[in-house]
Amino acid sequence: MFGFLRRKRPVPPPGVPETPEDRPSAVERPETVAPEPVVAPEPVVTPEPVVTPEPVVTPEPVVAPEAAAAPEPAAAQESSAAPAPAAEPQPAPARASWMARLKQGLSKTRGNLAGLFSGAKIDEALYEELETALLMSDAGVETTQYLLESLRQKVRRERIEDAEGVRKALRALLADLLRPLERPIDIDAAQPLVMMIAGVNGAGKTTSIGKLARHLQREGKSVLLAAGDTFRAAAREQLVEWGSRNGVQVISQQGGDAAAVAFDAVNAGRARGMGVVMIDTAGRLPTQLHLMDELKKIHRVIGKAMPGAPHEVMIVLDGNTGQNMLAQVRAFDDAIGATGLVVTKLDGTAKGGTLAALAYTRRDRPIPVCFIGVGEGIDDLQGFSADEFASALLD
Repeated sequence: MFGFLRRKRPVPPPGVPETPEDRPSAVERPETVAPEPVVAPEPVVTPEPVVTPEPVVTPEPVVAPEAAAAPEPAAAQESSAAPAPAAEPQPAPARASWMARLKQGLSKTRGNLAGLFSGAKIDEALYEELETALLMSDAGVETTQYLLESLRQKVRRERIEDAEGVRKALRALLADLLRPLERPIDIDAAQPLVMMIAGVNGAGKTTSIGKLARHLQREGKSVLLAAGDTFRAAAREQLVEWGSRNGVQVISQQGGDAAAVAFDAVNAGRARGMGVVMIDTAGRLPTQLHLMDELKKIHRVIGKAMPGAPHEVMIVLDGNTGQNMLAQVRAFDDAIGATGLVVTKLDGTAKGGTLAALAYTRRDRPIPVCFIGVGEGIDDLQGFSADEFASALLD
């Protein structure tokens, strides 16, 4: 019946001699054996059909080849079951993919820095080349001097004798310098958590809001957006489009006052029990004092709608602006008290040394870099890590 079952030929009972009829034959059929009792010479042998083995031999020996092939299905079952553990799906290396994109985004700076250590000698010429590369990466004069002096001391103290060791030492110093900028957002600090987003024209505020909304939704938070950029043409439509992509509601007014939009959004978020309310604002230059005053007004109105709000004041910065980034951070921090930064457009032309300058010049009051972006994709905005950033610059 089943190919993996074995069968044996029956043995005649004791005392009964094996006759030719007992021997199995591949051509033997029951209908040809039935007349055999007729050829018996004496009637006394009539009982012999009782002991005749024909009924017992009915399991025809033609099944023997099947028995020989029986182990094959079993072996096939074992072989198919053996690789099952290896076939289990593995989690996608999402962070490794992000690191690859970050390295690609910082390739310009990494090419100037990491390439100096290939077969180099530890001498004054190496330090001079490092100084030039750091200045070209927009690290600034003060930050460059600090890093080089710290590197010289580390090399002497740890008796580093090869260029590879110097590279690792510089990476460690850079990571230590950037580490105070690490801080995740406490999304459970308030209900709702009110986030005010500001920055100069073209920094990518609205796009960053759309990406942040996706991140917050993945954390299980309901999100409400407010189109507070009432100056730029199509700004409201752009935010509505991002809201549609993420399935998020948007509070907006056609040509309304930005402070009024923010006030309505906070009240709506409280009434609807939302988890996060993010308020977009119009881009403005720090030198435009009347626009900076309006930004202060929006900040005050949000506080009237909900005491203690806004809980997060995020400044969006273009990673290609170089040392001008420091001036922007200072101006917005003085006006509305920045609690976090979002650095965008680290897409291949940006110079990563700016974050080192930001960490060094604001070491007495560091403003965390909560997110960095390397492209326009929805997942191209990720949390900032000092070790990953230093590795992307020097590995």
